[in-house]
Amino acid sequence: MKQFFHNPFLYSPLSLGAGNTITIHAPATVANMVCGFDVLGFAVNEPYDEMHFRLRDEPGVKIINLDEYNLPTDPEKNVAGAALLAMLEEVDEKTGVEVSICKKIKPGSGVGSSAASSAGAVVGLNHLLNNRFIKEDLVRFAMSGEKLASGVKHADNIAPCIYGGVTLIRSIFPLDIIPLAAPSLYVTIVHPQIEVRTSDARGILKQQVQLKDAIRQWGNIAGLVAGLLQNDHALIGRSLEDVLIEPVRSILIPGFDTIKQLSKEAGALGGGISGSGPSVFMLSKDENTAKQVEAAMHTVYNQLSLEHHTYVTTINQEGVRVLSPE
Repeated sequence: MKQFFHNPFLYSPLSLGAGNTITIHAPATVANMVCGFDVLGFAVNEPYDEMHFRLRDEPGVKIINLDEYNLPTDPEKNVAGAALLAMLEEVDEKTGVEVSICKKIKPGSGVGSSAASSAGAVVGLNHLLNNRFIKEDLVRFAMSGEKLASGVKHADNIAPCIYGGVTLIRSIFPLDIIPLAAPSLYVTIVHPQIEVRTSDARGILKQQVQLKDAIRQWGNIAGLVAGLLQNDHALIGRSLEDVLIEPVRSILIPGFDTIKQLSKEAGALGGGISGSGPSVFMLSKDENTAKQVEAAMHTVYNQLSLEHHTYVTTINQEGVRVLSPE
């Protein structure tokens, strides 16, 4: 079993940080990056959840909802609560935390709503505990929230939410996260107002794939990572291809093929399903192109008479943002 060591000079039982309250912004994330199922993801600057934290003398977790989604307040049934409970198991003090959550990332949207809650929760509490846990520990705790949401511990949303930027999850057991440098890119996201549950989207995936498809997918993943590191937009665009997951999941998203075609015609490097959907993302070299892609997305869903929301944003290099103490 992996051992975790905490620096005794960082805190004492009577000193739990600079204050007892804090506010954080937890960003949305795009998982998979088309070909990198469960191993690649990146954070974006819009949208984000807002969470307020207060330390309590009473042990345990108290959750207050400040939004319209009526999510469970029982910490064992709430992804933020599950992550915080996992974290508190490794805190020696008999302390507790109250967290008030205003979700601006709609649950089931495919842009890391559960990850924002889980990752934001552990980053917020860690700040109040004088940042005694390293980022890798925080990912480990937050994955308890993702397991509650989807039935599987995965980190392709959690890791970029905590680390910022683009992250490669080489392994879950043991946890091995590699932050990747990436060129300045614009991101256009469209969220059709339907819900695709992560657990359902996983349930329809094939459990076996042909070797020739696996080889093509490995080449795309390697090409995408190389393109990001070398600032090679053409290579990024060529590598944004998924021959395993997208052909199955895209049937759950109305207008997907048309959005992809029109977005590329508008100048996008490429893109695909964000996470398990239904949101679709596209990457562009500049803001003007990203806005033209947005217009193409509007055209498709207006023709389908399907309500939708769009975002034109950029890659968030910071991850969860801790604001000034309240």
